[in-house]
Amino acid sequence: MRFIFLLLFVVITAVLTAQQPVTAETKNSAAEPDQVLIKAGTFTMGSNKTDTNSKASEYGLNKPWYLDEHPEHEVALPAFYMDRYEVTSAQYLEYAKATNAYIPSTWMKNGYFVAVARQQITKDPVERLRSLATEIFHFDVDTTAMNKSELEALINLRLRYLDSVPVVSVTWDEANAYCKWRNARLPTEEEWERVARGTDGREFPWGNDWKAGISHTGADPQYEGAAPVDAFVTDVTVDGVRDIAGNVSEWVADWYQPYSGSDYESADFGKNNKVVRGASWSDGSVHYNLRLFQRGAYRFYLPPDGRYEDVGFRCVTEIKSTDASS
Repeated sequence: MRFIFLLLFVVITAVLTAQQPVTAETKNSAAEPDQVLIKAGTFTMGSNKTDTNSKASEYGLNKPWYLDEHPEHEVALPAFYMDRYEVTSAQYLEYAKATNAYIPSTWMKNGYFVAVARQQITKDPVERLRSLATEIFHFDVDTTAMNKSELEALINLRLRYLDSVPVVSVTWDEANAYCKWRNARLPTEEEWERVARGTDGREFPWGNDWKAGISHTGADPQYEGAAPVDAFVTDVTVDGVRDIAGNVSEWVADWYQPYSGSDYESADFGKNNKVVRGASWSDGSVHYNLRLFQRGAYRFYLPPDGRYEDVGFRCVTEIKSTDASS
């Protein structure tokens, strides 16, 4: 155990010494993330649905169904770009190294913190690599007979997998800061729902009928927690945005407030909770949950200073009108 703490100290020290202050040279050094153009137009937001059979009470859910979605209304939006995928750990790692930002606690649990000093792996002795493999990554393999190159390959394979998993356990402020660093911002509720529902007001990203297995909601046993952002090709909107209905829920820009014209009152409205959109891997395979949570109009909320292993985010970029018409 003492060796493991020493190993953690060495790696974290390497992390801190490798980080540099943000400068014009370091900021946004990576290629722009893959984004999708969402053209200007009008769409249907919210709903007028009611829980006529009192299903919320039957299933023991505290939040009433549908009421905070009232009333259904038309929204006109200018064009914008939205990230095709949720922000990955690799993307957030670049930001953290450039700005000395907080490293998510989940990286300590799954071993991704090693990626900050990834180049050090080739210099480490075989004994240290073996300890990384067993004590940090918890590989369920016998590493005693593996040589240095085999251990390197095993660790790097795991790191490449974690590179493409959405970053989670970041607060709303941290997500917002990342988007600003990229000269972008968090999407508004209106923008997020426009992408989820298209211009035809569909219930789900794929259409009006609920379907099982379209997105990552925890039912697939091969994934523990979030899946790589390109894993579920069926979870795609009409515009080509991925993982809107699953994988991780997403912070958006807005405070949790009633829509204009709503007569629904909630003690949770105000400037205490930020809106979270989309279902996640933790929602399980219970169909009544998914039929509600995966709807494009569904709203949820959380305190903005919280860290959640099933909440991530994506960014949007404002564009010129000439870009939108191209």
